[in-house]
Amino acid sequence: QVLQFGGGPVQAGGSMRLSCTLSGRPLGNYHMGWFRQAPGKERLFVAVISRDGDTTYNTDSVKGRFTVSRDDAKSTLYLQMNSLQAQDTAAYYCAAKFAYTSRAPTGALEYDDWGPGTLVTVSA
Repeated sequence: QVLQFGGGPVQAGGSMRLSCTLSGRPLGNYHMGWFRQAPGKERLFVAVISRDGDTTYNTDSVKGRFTVSRDDAKSTLYLQMNSLQAQDTAAYYCAAKFAYTSRAPTGALEYDDWGPGTLVTVSA
């Protein structure tokens, strides 16, 4: 089970941190990704961090504003979101991919387990 925490309303220009844990499984065995889905739109990749934490990658629209990180000792994944904009409004999903290989995927179909999503609403 993938558990998510955080989300809610925030003003444009503000910051918010989302977090995610895996229930009953060590986070260190998984590549972890964040995706988001705006109302009426498809689910899109936001950020990924490799199992060992050495590789991170963000989609262009959030580069310089969002940071993905992990604390395996706490079995927790984070998404720090700064300088939030109205277009960041979406449901945000945490996803886990067992690390059979070293490649941390960016495609939603490659992930095995998903969190329930948490809504982030950015108001102007």
